[in-house]
Amino acid sequence: MTLVDLCLRRSRSTAGDLVVRLGVPQLDAYLEFLAVRSRPNTVLAVGYDLRVFFAVVGKPPERVRPADVLAFVTAQYTGGAVSRIQLAGDGVGGVSARTVRRRLSSVSGLFGFLHARGDVEANPVPRGLPTRRERQRPRQGVPLVRTPRTLPRVLSPGQVDALLAALRSWRDRAMVEAMVLGGLRRCEVLGLRLGDLQVAARRVFIAEGKGGHQRLIPVSGRFFTSVASYVDTERPADADTDRVFLVLKGPRRGQPLSPAGLDQILESARQRAGLAQATCHQLRHTCLTRLREAGMALEAV
Repeated sequence: MTLVDLCLRRSRSTAGDLVVRLGVPQLDAYLEFLAVRSRPNTVLAVGYDLRVFFAVVGKPPERVRPADVLAFVTAQYTGGAVSRIQLAGDGVGGVSARTVRRRLSSVSGLFGFLHARGDVEANPVPRGLPTRRERQRPRQGVPLVRTPRTLPRVLSPGQVDALLAALRSWRDRAMVEAMVLGGLRRCEVLGLRLGDLQVAARRVFIAEGKGGHQRLIPVSGRFFTSVASYVDTERPADADTDRVFLVLKGPRRGQPLSPAGLDQILESARQRAGLAQATCHQLRHTCLTRLREAGMALEAV
């Protein structure tokens, strides 16, 4: 297998954990190291980023130089010679600046790992481009990738009401309310367990948040009302898992709902409500934006 033809392989360990491999010992060692300290989705994203990078560069890790990294950045913006793998198109064939920056971060992490192991002499990913003021302000050069600072897209109260009205079950309503009233992330909603719901205190315990952080989130009583209705009337009574949100129909009935399943539920509701956009990330931003507008301190938000 050549580096241009790398194949991202996904499997499950005996413990049920996601295993991501590329078939190159150095890359697989980094992905294995990363799996210990990062969430599965992060490992999967890094694996894909590395696949794209080495497909474009076409060199083994020990032969990669800064010139190759700069050429990779250019190829990402223009589409490059291997545009068949540029899936997140933005314009005439390239990808967005945020995608390029994320991929550079993944590549830099790999070479930092290989440098620590002694496999490469230095990290070939430049920290930035030098400027004329390099002597007076060292290490403050021009970033390789400039990303625009855009405001988060949020839904208006009327749009939130229309979205909630388009949902067809108490389960779906509870999940959306967790994001729009509590600011939970998609993975946090799907990771909730029955013991995490503190009904009397109107709080939700997040056991595995972003970066592995735990926290207690106050949520409106409307969410707990929806959850109670879901558990009493919809949640499969014979489920052998304590996850809150489960599949209600089909061959996977009683199993934890997947991220793709939640996205499909939200997309269908968005279409029925006649909204142009409504994603899990926008629901979370809507909650945090309204809290800030109501006077909550930025540090608390």
